[in-house]
Amino acid sequence: MYKACIFDLDGTLTDTLESLTYSVNTTLRELGLGQITPTQCKEFVGSGARRLIEQSIQATGDPEASRIEEAMEAYGRIFKVHCTYHVAPYDGIVGMLQELKKEGVQLAVLSNKPHLQTQDVVATFFEEGTFARVYGQQEGVPRKPDPAAVHMVLEELGVSEKECLYIGDSDVDMLTGCAAGVPAVGVTWGFRSKEVLMEHGATYIVDKPQEIVSIVKE
Repeated sequence: MYKACIFDLDGTLTDTLESLTYSVNTTLRELGLGQITPTQCKEFVGSGARRLIEQSIQATGDPEASRIEEAMEAYGRIFKVHCTYHVAPYDGIVGMLQELKKEGVQLAVLSNKPHLQTQDVVATFFEEGTFARVYGQQEGVPRKPDPAAVHMVLEELGVSEKECLYIGDSDVDMLTGCAAGVPAVGVTWGFRSKEVLMEHGATYIVDKPQEIVSIVKE
């Protein structure tokens, strides 16, 4: 049985696509650029806010991303207000987390979303105490797929790589698990396809949150 689970946030625990698309498009309007579609947003997320905004402005009128600093300032201000806009946990997530907690499994969140907004979303949609650690992207800590943050969480939880699962919905998440030496669980309800997850090293693929409980109990 695994002793800990580290979860990605966007596309894994919570459906944040509308929030992200709305915040990006509000930023783009402020800059006088075009708009991205939800499908484009799904393609652009996963590697942190800067990469999301860089690709968004390149796709909508600034191919050289020459206004990236201006765009990042606007996005940071806008997303701070709208990071929970129409966000909700995916069906079955809350029950799955509760069952894992009852089994004594330690839970953590590790996201490439900015740290403060990661904490805001978790605090808004999950009961206090659900997660032992909640980390978003922070200065001085390499973003996923670099394994540094995973190893930091493992040390803080007091578990080894073999005792933990890393659970996410993207190629970045699967690469993160592989780089950290932690079994990677790819979820199919998020922002990437099953094929992408498998191609990037998923140890397990799940179609429903309850399947995570079964893996933990193996």
